Amino acid sequence: MAKETGKPEFWESAFIEKQEMWGFAPANSAILTKDLFLQKSVKTILIPGIGYGRNAKIFRDNGMAVTGIEISKTAIEMAEKHYGTDITIYHGSVTDMPFDNNQYEGIFCYALIHLLDSNERAKLIQDCYNQLTNGGYMVFSVISKAASTYGKGKLVGKDRYEMFGGVNMFFYDRESIDAEFSNAGLFEVTDITENYPFFLIKCRK
Repeated sequence: MAKETGKPEFWESAFIEKQEMWGFAPANSAILTKDLFLQKSVKTILIPGIGYGRNAKIFRDNGMAVTGIEISKTAIEMAEKHYGTDITIYHGSVTDMPFDNNQYEGIFCYALIHLLDSNERAKLIQDCYNQLTNGGYMVFSVISKAASTYGKGKLVGKDRYEMFGGVNMFFYDRESIDAEFSNAGLFEVTDITENYPFFLIKCRK
């Protein structure tokens, strides 16, 4: 799925072993978010959990300045190899945000927040909201309960399961989205298909 569990060694070994495991094409969520950001004239964006940059390129290619956060040093090195060093990437966990005092016009967080526990999810939403400019947009893509993997693995919390050899994953429905994002400028939730059924969550400050 994505690049955060609070277990840096898990993702470090995954990137060392599997390298560009998701290929180079941007996710559907990234394409739709790029369209939104272009429509709203967003010029500066933050990508928590940037990985090796496959979802960053589409924003950079459309004239946006990209900053990322990534827990895996190997993934950062891969991003620099493929896309150069004009993307600033902070090495660390998104649970330790903020990494700078900048405010961004757009934030895109792909397939990451559902890998965190409830306290970490609440902190990430608030940290991202705090780093948005007034009128800025943040977009999260999250796995849905409609996914075939929902209910599989070991139950570790409400709608949260341990699977894939150590990843804890929280599965969202519209009720939990509303509960977690309603105080963060939530204005639209849409269904989207990635390798699993996802929701695309849009918020405006």
